[in-house]
Amino acid sequence: MSSIELLQAAIAHERKLLLHHPLYAKINNLHDLQAFTEGHVYAVWDFMSLLKALQVQLTCTSIPWFASSMPNTRYLINEIVLAEESDVYIDGSRLSHYEMYLDAMSTMGANTDSITNFVHLAASSTDIFAVIEATAIDQRIKDFLRFTFTIIQNGKAHQIAAAFTFGREDLIPDMFTSILKELQAKSPAVDMSKFIYYFQRHIDLDGDEHGPLAMQMIVELAGDDPQKWQEMQDTAIQALHFRAKLWDAIADRVS
Repeated sequence: MSSIELLQAAIAHERKLLLHHPLYAKINNLHDLQAFTEGHVYAVWDFMSLLKALQVQLTCTSIPWFASSMPNTRYLINEIVLAEESDVYIDGSRLSHYEMYLDAMSTMGANTDSITNFVHLAASSTDIFAVIEATAIDQRIKDFLRFTFTIIQNGKAHQIAAAFTFGREDLIPDMFTSILKELQAKSPAVDMSKFIYYFQRHIDLDGDEHGPLAMQMIVELAGDDPQKWQEMQDTAIQALHFRAKLWDAIADRVS
């Protein structure tokens, strides 16, 4: 087996647990979906911090400009940033996926005050850990966020890439779109089209573009270094652990 296949085999059990998490079966009505989004949105937001950390490390974001050392990796990072930060929305406008998510939440009547207040504080503070600690959210969501920013703060590009690649949105099964469409049929007065669009867009991008690009990045960053492969595996397992705890926190809020 190749190094990437060995890593994927090592995390297969944790991935399976997440893809079959009981949370999905608990989302049966609009209130459940609103509760889901109010917790999940923190993962949507912090995903962008992982991505931007990779952009800072693997491309040139400083002045004067110089060519970074990994042309294939800088290409794929910039490709992912373009879509995640400036994608085409359902109405033809350009928005980040986080902004799309917030708009979809608002349209469905979910509460966005907690996340918007959190992001406002994070933008005006130099200590993201203090902001996380001071925010009135479930401890498991705090732990999830702390893990993300600890990995970023440690500054190892291959570990950031592992958390980004193996602990993120492809952990939501394709069946979730079917669940959303069923909920829309049950609640025709509530427009869920923006939320369905968001998830379908993620499925399309992850399967056709971002997933394969991220795997290429993993291989290029680790190379033939067994220590990097081991650190990537350890980080991926931790990322899956904290994602599962996030799902547990959301499941406890869903009726």
